[in-house]
Amino acid sequence: VTGTVVRIPVTEGQSVRAGDTLIILDDTESRALALQALGQVQQATAQSRQLRELTLPAAEQALVQATATRLNVEQTFNRNLTALGYDSPAALDEARKNLDVARAAERAAQLSVFTDRPGGSNATVIAAQLAQAKANLAATRTRVGYRAIVAPRAGVLISREVEVGDVAMIGKALMLLSPAGQMDVVVQIDEKNLGMVKLGQHALVSADAYPAQSFASDVSFINPGIDLLRASVEVQLRVMAPPTYLRQDMTVSVDIETARIPNAIVIDTEDIHERTGAHPWVQLARDGHARRQPVTVGLTSAGKAEILTGVKAGDTIIPLSAGTIADGHRIRLRAPAAVSP
Repeated sequence: VTGTVVRIPVTEGQSVRAGDTLIILDDTESRALALQALGQVQQATAQSRQLRELTLPAAEQALVQATATRLNVEQTFNRNLTALGYDSPAALDEARKNLDVARAAERAAQLSVFTDRPGGSNATVIAAQLAQAKANLAATRTRVGYRAIVAPRAGVLISREVEVGDVAMIGKALMLLSPAGQMDVVVQIDEKNLGMVKLGQHALVSADAYPAQSFASDVSFINPGIDLLRASVEVQLRVMAPPTYLRQDMTVSVDIETARIPNAIVIDTEDIHERTGAHPWVQLARDGHARRQPVTVGLTSAGKAEILTGVKAGDTIIPLSAGTIADGHRIRLRAPAAVSP
């Protein structure tokens, strides 16, 4: 509905329960319409009672009288026709006309009773008018209820875009309620990683505002659609024990555990040459010489990369920060960085 805001009994940051009143709109017009609708219901109810208590009994009484009149005229006609006869054809025609009129009056009285009884046309029309009036009353009372905007569920009011005197319009957001209870984290992942993400996988989440702290979550929903503009997939993670500092629309970083591999060979991603190319490689220190070694890269996360083939535990990696050294060049190590499982 559209209406003028007359009262706002809550403030930003306030916790509310389901059903608490948030905004009250002016209801003068809607209450007037509801009163008018109530009058229509009362009028239709009175018509229904009048039909049942007055019109139908009167029609039934008229039928009794019309039936008695028809019987009397019919008996007189038959008696005169059999015993005495009629003086002239004109008198016979007049008698027959009176009999037809009596029969027509009885038939009209029967139809009147039929239409006034339940199921008849008059009764049906009045019942429909009453039902329509009641439906209109219910609709107007519902619109009166719309004038008090209540919280659909418990939560915290995190923003308010309306003040007393403003006009609330259809489709205009007035408040933003962060619901209490179950909390989810929504992230976008690159579609190329979709095959590695599955429901139930564990994840660690950290808010950018609190990078040193993290909390656990589980993958609860993977959107079946792809965002064509961003080439990404929406993933939702269920947070069973959300920290107190977590807020609506916070920016977070998520590490989803897609696999657990014991004794994996892991090195720093920054020490891999041409890591995103078709033939990544590293430089190893072997027998005092620099040796170029092709590698196969597996999972990568948080600056670390899994090496599937090419190096083994105990090999010494020459860091990329040392620069590119010609293959086979003689070297001397100062602080060797040994590969560890």
